Amino acid sequence: MTKKVLPKEASEFTKKVNEKVKKSLPFENTKDFDDAKKGFIGTWDHVKVDTEDGHAVWDLEDYKFIEGEEPDSVNPSLWRIAQLNMTNGLFKVTDRVYQVRGFDMSNTTIMEGDTGLVITDTLLSVETARAALDLYYDELPKKPIKAIIYTHSHADHYGGVAGLISKEDVASGKVALIGPEGFMEAAVSENIFAGNAMIRRAEYMYGSRLSRGELGQVDAGLGKTASKGHMSLLAPNDTITFDHEKRVVDGIEVEFLMAPNTEAPSEHMMYFPQFKLLNIAEDAVHNLHNILTLRGAQIRDAYEWWKDIDKAIRAFGDKYEVCIGQHHWPTWGNQEINRLLIHQRDAYNICMTKRFILLIKELTAIEVAEAVKFPPALEEKWYLRRLLRYA
Repeated sequence: MTKKVLPKEASEFTKKVNEKVKKSLPFENTKDFDDAKKGFIGTWDHVKVDTEDGHAVWDLEDYKFIEGEEPDSVNPSLWRIAQLNMTNGLFKVTDRVYQVRGFDMSNTTIMEGDTGLVITDTLLSVETARAALDLYYDELPKKPIKAIIYTHSHADHYGGVAGLISKEDVASGKVALIGPEGFMEAAVSENIFAGNAMIRRAEYMYGSRLSRGELGQVDAGLGKTASKGHMSLLAPNDTITFDHEKRVVDGIEVEFLMAPNTEAPSEHMMYFPQFKLLNIAEDAVHNLHNILTLRGAQIRDAYEWWKDIDKAIRAFGDKYEVCIGQHHWPTWGNQEINRLLIHQRDAYNICMTKRFILLIKELTAIEVAEAVKFPPALEEKWYLRRLLRYA
């Protein structure tokens, strides 16, 4: 007989640590909350997505408890990002560019082409992908999908593709399906061959089976949690292989920058000159992304990571006015974008160089994770908060 283990209240030690965090961070800076809501068009009264047989795939009602003040059982930094990740719906980013956020762990980006839609990333589940497109169609004209772009080879960015298009659409060329070099190899090896083991480990890493609540699962940093629907995979019919390779997709010009072995083994970033918009994929988000994930994904190369962020700055740093990622909310304004990307670049550089120095000094991996510190100018930045240890 399985014994049910009830959650415990926070210990006095935990309460003191959380109080110290609260006093050390600039909670008076609420700009991220304004940016997360900017461009809001609409959402559903109850953001709940089910399978055809009624199984719950996604339900934000489970997280209503986050609307209140942070409890002493949750790190205030985590509580803050959990509140930000509750911002959901369809948002206008700039002219002809929209995002659906809060319908899965990741975002889907929808651009209006000359005759139809160009979509970047398709969420994790077929059901949530359909729901995101339904929300778009609830608010804006119903146009056909002309192209889908995968940013990288992690399942939360391609798993919903069959909810939007069919394999016949791809095979016939009716829909352009664009991905970075090595996409299928990386997607299959990481998410299919090793998928079962990684899913089990991810349940421990993210606490996804815990009940939602201040003594249970609160947030996953990049989003609320992973949806629990049907996952799909379609192979690209167009592959990007080198820096500054260009495509014109339904009248939208896009220039690609390769970013392999950064956040994913197969990844690329994109610049859209018509919109002065950089899609940084998952190489810069609004917290410090982990380098080694406990679920078992391939370890990220911090050297390649900071170099590729730097490459994007050098290529487009005097051009972009909007920066989006496939998690979290956009950044607007050239100066603000450069500040974000420069600080993210420098953070990964520090993670790499300081870890190397500390390993030479014969510290263990756990000791290195505790010892790596940022300069004060970086430590106070919300977009460099470490929600998981990063060694």
